[in-house]
Amino acid sequence: MKILLLEMLLPEAVDWLRERYDVDCQPELALDARGLMHEIRYADAVVLPRKVAVTQQLLDCAPLLRAVARLHVGSDNTDLEACRERNVRFLQATTASVRSNAEYLLAGLLMLFRRGVRSAMDGRAYDTMRLGRELNGSVVGILGLAPTAHTLAPMLHSLGVKLIGYDPAIHHSAPIWARLHMQPVSLPELLQLADAVSVQVVYASRFAGFINEQVLANCRHGQVWVSISRSALFEPHALAGALTDGRIDACLLDGAETDFASKGSPLHDLSNLFLTPRLGAHTREARLRASWYVAHRLHAVLGQPVGSMEPQPTIPGDLTVA
Repeated sequence: MKILLLEMLLPEAVDWLRERYDVDCQPELALDARGLMHEIRYADAVVLPRKVAVTQQLLDCAPLLRAVARLHVGSDNTDLEACRERNVRFLQATTASVRSNAEYLLAGLLMLFRRGVRSAMDGRAYDTMRLGRELNGSVVGILGLAPTAHTLAPMLHSLGVKLIGYDPAIHHSAPIWARLHMQPVSLPELLQLADAVSVQVVYASRFAGFINEQVLANCRHGQVWVSISRSALFEPHALAGALTDGRIDACLLDGAETDFASKGSPLHDLSNLFLTPRLGAHTREARLRASWYVAHRLHAVLGQPVGSMEPQPTIPGDLTVA
């Protein structure tokens, strides 16, 4: 059986798969739609990067395909209904980057509270000193109780942060709030009370532009924001307005879409907007967990079930299989 890799797993996981399957590594096909449609017709499974969409047209070219796998979270560019109709399993390492994303959000909050540190690291040691703030004693609003929030909350609580949270899908009486030492509030209350806001909402198309002018009108002056959610969650004009008039002092977004703050966008060249290229999940540990999870799940679909006659290697790190 053949596994086509457009996104590379760590070498040890690739070697483990190669002992069992024909593994063809062709990451260049991520930029070659015609070439991908040709090669996928011979594949029993494929590992795709975030930017490659799984469409009905692509599946039409893959008569042997039994599994589509991704190392990252998110299915908005995957036609799940078409996969179900063709009995193609959709696999993704949903929890592999939870801790790395939580640490990224924590680092972002610390950095934005002490923006003078960033200036010094950029070589601007003699910039006007900004008076920093401490996380201890501050109020951080947790917007969205995605799995990352469950790891971030104890980190912040241990630093003496008061946590408030909002998730439209979780009732204020749910026990999870108490377990996370978090007070549930309405969204307007969260923005009115928080010194900082951390956004980890699992994105769906219905949430496009959810953080708009009506929402941001409630911002407490001088807030800082960090987010690992899709930038499509933010309405650009509303965010630009909040960053310009001081409601949001600084904002760090991980993995913004290409045109989100490009030339012509109201967010272009704003000095207090910081964008990073999906660095939250970009750690060796997260990639290791994701690589082994995908390798094992592909083997479960294509070959023997995990835990049957052939022993499985230990997965390094803590990975809860969703």
